[in-house]
Amino acid sequence: MNVYKLVGRNLEVTEAIREHVQQRLSKLERFSPHIVDAKVVLSVKNDGRANAPHRVEMQLNVPHGVIRAEEAGTDMYAVIDMAVHVLERQLKKFRTKLITREQRGDYIPESALPDDDEEFRPEIVRNKRFEVRPMTPEDAAAQMEALGHDFFMFENSKTERVSVVYKRKDGHYGLLEPH
Repeated sequence: MNVYKLVGRNLEVTEAIREHVQQRLSKLERFSPHIVDAKVVLSVKNDGRANAPHRVEMQLNVPHGVIRAEEAGTDMYAVIDMAVHVLERQLKKFRTKLITREQRGDYIPESALPDDDEEFRPEIVRNKRFEVRPMTPEDAAAQMEALGHDFFMFENSKTERVSVVYKRKDGHYGLLEPH
């Protein structure tokens, strides 16, 4: 893969790290020749308390979607490898989904996919409206779990503002509130 952006936060991106990222990203092309571009953000937490100070965020732009992976650990090279492994799994799943669509007859033909030179721009393809009800964040989390969603928008009865509760990767919940 020739087109990618590599960013380091609290970290100097050495030539060795750059080559490691390039080598790992080039392996992903066998899973999807239609990867438009990639963005890789490498960061290190310097607070001394983090048990996984090295963090990698990778995003691949592919026709009709975006594929992301976030990993953290104690060794930057291992974390890069873990993130690429997650992207491999997601690309395989994405490819399987396309093949299934093709077999059902609702597949977008290869000729309709953008060329490598053409930039893919995601667009809003669905609009959903619903009533926002006042409730506590705890009630919103319970409602989210009952619906099987990863997030839930509600009116916070304590602040009387629209908020979002979401499920974190660590199994806990997060709360987004307007400032």
